[in-house]
Amino acid sequence: MTSVAAISLFSGAGGLDVGAFLSNVNVIVSTDIASDAIETLRQNSHFNKTELILDDLHEIRSERFNFIAQNSKADKVIVIGGAPCQPFSKAGYWVGNNARKGINDPRALLVNEYLRVVQDLNPDGFVFENVESLGHPTNRSLLEGFIEIAEIAGFKTKIIKGNALDYGVPQKRKRLFIIGTKGAYKTDVPTITHAESSKADLIGLLPYVTAGEAIREFDTDEFFEPQELAEYGTYGKDLLEIPPGSNYKALTSWAGYENPKFVADKRFWSFLLKLSPDQPSWTITAQPGPWVGPFHWNSRRLRVPEIAAIQSFPKHYKFYGNRRSIQRQIGNAVPPLMARAMINHLKESLV
Repeated sequence: MTSVAAISLFSGAGGLDVGAFLSNVNVIVSTDIASDAIETLRQNSHFNKTELILDDLHEIRSERFNFIAQNSKADKVIVIGGAPCQPFSKAGYWVGNNARKGINDPRALLVNEYLRVVQDLNPDGFVFENVESLGHPTNRSLLEGFIEIAEIAGFKTKIIKGNALDYGVPQKRKRLFIIGTKGAYKTDVPTITHAESSKADLIGLLPYVTAGEAIREFDTDEFFEPQELAEYGTYGKDLLEIPPGSNYKALTSWAGYENPKFVADKRFWSFLLKLSPDQPSWTITAQPGPWVGPFHWNSRRLRVPEIAAIQSFPKHYKFYGNRRSIQRQIGNAVPPLMARAMINHLKESLV
């Protein structure tokens, strides 16, 4: 059986890494600049045999990764990671007629480093993750530049726009993946396992996982967190009035509320947004404002094991840091079940 090892860049809390382990891909090295993230990885047994590097990727020489890869004695090596999305949130051009020149644009330095490692190591494949807006017309040149550089390096590339719901994650979360292989793709797209309940049986798939299924077990006193309390805050009483699955618009004239407290469409849509136990969650964010949802249907903030479960982390996965740091780590992560689907898709092409 072909053994596959992964080098993980911008590992964070390990969403892509756990997805790799679920795909029977051994993560031989994980890197991040944040000490809390590296400590999170250190606390989980998945990473007992993984070399953990706390450093800025700019400062990590490709030779170090190459040495680790050679010592792993794996048949195939892949690179996985998702550079922070800031460079892709700005319009601009970082690749022109000369693809190599493009990766020197300062707006894409972190992406440059990912490409630098891929070019220097010449792995058998890679998975790169980023926000869906990377495919927006204003960022199209950035996406095309990445593809151009990867294909010059000899990779067959594929762009996958996916929703985490389709892979068993109880959350509406759209992401874009660029997959590259030196082999040949066996299938057109990663295997989708879930669909809307109304048609899942008809097409032989499982129904989308709901928030209730994912987190109901954590709604006991055992998992209480002081930070979850919201009833005495500025909008605590308003939150109590909002029905599950709704947001602040439930308290507007638009919704027929008798004494409107807000004006519809004057607030961001996730203001006072409350989960429904019968529906999947909305996207878990890394830095939500104090009254930005999703909130629990019982009118409180979500607990750490709840946001972790909504992201599809394993049940007993541990996170290190204060509450703000943990929220950021989980919110920035690739849902492991979604990561597994993407890595499985790449892995098929390596055999």
